[in-house]
Amino acid sequence: MLFPQTYINELRNKIDKANNILLVSHFNPDGDTIGAACAMYNYLKSKNKNTEILIPNEYPSFLDFIMIDIPYIIASKRFNDAKAAIEQTDLIICLDFNAFHRAGDFLKDILITSPKQKILIDHHLEPEIHNFDLVFSKINVSSTSELLYEVLQLMEEKPFLTKEIAQGIYVGICTDTGSFSFSCNNRRTYEIVAELVDYGVDVEYVHQEVYNTYSENRLRLLGFCLSERLTVFHKEKAALIYLSKEDLKRFNYQIGDCEGVVNFCLTMKGIEFGALVTERMDRIRISLRSKHDFDVNKFARKYWNGGGHQKAAGGHSFESLDWVLENLTKQIKNTCN
Repeated sequence: MLFPQTYINELRNKIDKANNILLVSHFNPDGDTIGAACAMYNYLKSKNKNTEILIPNEYPSFLDFIMIDIPYIIASKRFNDAKAAIEQTDLIICLDFNAFHRAGDFLKDILITSPKQKILIDHHLEPEIHNFDLVFSKINVSSTSELLYEVLQLMEEKPFLTKEIAQGIYVGICTDTGSFSFSCNNRRTYEIVAELVDYGVDVEYVHQEVYNTYSENRLRLLGFCLSERLTVFHKEKAALIYLSKEDLKRFNYQIGDCEGVVNFCLTMKGIEFGALVTERMDRIRISLRSKHDFDVNKFARKYWNGGGHQKAAGGHSFESLDWVLENLTKQIKNTCN
C-alpha cells in the first residue's frame, strides 16, 4: 500500500466533516496542478461538498476545456475574495506543490497562518511537512494527478471515476510527462491511463486541446525563440533560450505561451541540458530540463532559488536579465562538461 490505512481513514474523516473545501493550486499553474484540482473538485462534488478552487494567478488558456462549470478564484485578480475563501473554508487541500511559497508571495503567509486543517497531495522532493496536518507525498509517480488517483482509489471501496474526474487526472499525467515522453517508465502509469480511457477520456480530444490550440502569436514566438534567441553550447551539451520583456510584448504574450519551449532544447542530438530564461515584470524566471543523469533539481536549488524534479525544475532571480544570462552561461560552462 502506498500509504498507511490510518492516513486514508484520516483523510476520509476530514473530508466527511468539512462542508466547505478549498483546493489550492501552485503559482504559474500547469496542467498537473489544474488537472488534479479539477479531478478533486469533481470527486468532492459527487460527495455533495461545497468546493472551490483557488488559483494564485492566471492559468494557460489551453486548459479552459477542463475548467468548464468549475468555480474558481484567480487570487492575483481577486485577492480579497481569495483571502475570504481561505478564512471561510473548513478544509484546505493543496495540490502539486510542496511548500506554501509555491502558492505565491501574496498567499504564502495567509495559508501558513490559517488555523484551518491543511492537506498536501504532491510528488515533489522535500515537502515542508510541518506546515500541513496530513501529507500524501510520493516522488516516484509521473504526476500529482497520478498520485491523486491512487489516494482516491484507496479511499473508495467502489468505483469512483466519472468522465470528468478521469479527464482531469489524464490531463495532469499527460502534461507532466510531456505527452508521455519523460517521467513515465512505470507500468502503473499506463494501467491507470487505461482505466481513465475506460471511463470516457478521449485521448485524441485532450491532445488536440492541450497541444494544438496555439494562437498565431504563440507560434511566431516559438519561431523567434528558435531562430533568434537560441544559444547552443556544443562542448557542454547544453542549450539556452531567453526572452526579454520586449520580446514578450512584441508577440502579445499570453499566460502559457512559453509552455514547452524549453523542451525544444533537448530535441537536438547530443544536447542533455536545456534552459529557458524569461524576463517578467517582477523577476526573471528560469525553466530547466535535462536528459540522462543531469540533475536540474540540484542545479536549480544551488544557483536559482528553486527546485523540482531531476529532469524538470525551475528557479528565479530578481537580478537583471543580462546578469542572469551571464551567470547562467558561466554555470553551464563550469557544470555541464
